[in-house]
Amino acid sequence: MTIKWRKSSRSNADNGACVELANLPGRIGVRDSKNPTAPALALTPDSFRALLGDAKAGHFDLP
Repeated sequence: MTIKWRKSSRSNADNGACVELANLPGRIGVRDSKNPTAPALALTPDSFRALLGDAKAGHFDLP
């Protein structure tokens, strides 16, 4: 299976803070574009929605 990764339109190319996503069977892949050979997350759609909700709510913002 060939996995097609795509970069988020919200990624910031200026500071290298880029996230890539991929459609996987029953999962959504998430990886750091700066290190594509590192392990990636494989989240269920529900877990991915929860992650996005927490990110939008600012739960991962640095002080």
